[in-house]
Amino acid sequence: MQSVFKLPLAMAVLHLAEQGAFTLDQPVHFAASDRFEMRTLSPLQDRYPQGEVAVPIRELTRLTIVESDNVASELLLKLVGGPRVVNDYIASLNVKGFHLLDGELSLHRNPDLQYRNWFEPDGAVQVLRLLADRSPLSRKDTDLLLGWMGQTPRGASRIAGALPRRTIVMHKPGSSGTEEGRTAAWNDIGLINLPDGRKMAVAVFITNSTADEQTRDAVIARISKALWDVAVSSR
Repeated sequence: MQSVFKLPLAMAVLHLAEQGAFTLDQPVHFAASDRFEMRTLSPLQDRYPQGEVAVPIRELTRLTIVESDNVASELLLKLVGGPRVVNDYIASLNVKGFHLLDGELSLHRNPDLQYRNWFEPDGAVQVLRLLADRSPLSRKDTDLLLGWMGQTPRGASRIAGALPRRTIVMHKPGSSGTEEGRTAAWNDIGLINLPDGRKMAVAVFITNSTADEQTRDAVIARISKALWDVAVSSR
């Protein structure tokens, strides 16, 4: 799954905020002890290398989705009560095939643990269809989340890679590193705005690939374009 898990995490955060557990404007303390000692993708830690700063939950959630910030996501995972809470929330939506056991810090310490986090493509499509058709979140929070998914610069050559220019894609990619020529995870899940106003849900997970990055991106792009062509020609 890699960073694809950050979409269900953000949904759980927004749900708990709607339930009154906290507010999105409430600050969370980013302590020195929360820093990742190893190299990681984190604009938050890059901005505050020593930590010891208060960051609103809204900003942590935005960083988690838009920038795929690993430190921000770890702070949110701690805030909600750990992976079990995210699992329980997704299960409460009758979504099957989602399993989160480890956060980013654990995955950075032991990359083999990434195989314990998984999302069946059908389950990912279920989540996307919920957001598009009958969101469990308020309209305001749904629009906020989809807006963030549409702003991420990461994975731009995947689902959106072969679609017509200016096509709106709201997505959450996930990527592992490459070790000994093998890439454990190269994923993208998202909603594509079709010309007639419908939204098409796409979830592509590439596991243990020996292809290069350009090829991996192209596979996801070609699958998405093929689905686009079928959807557009059907109307």
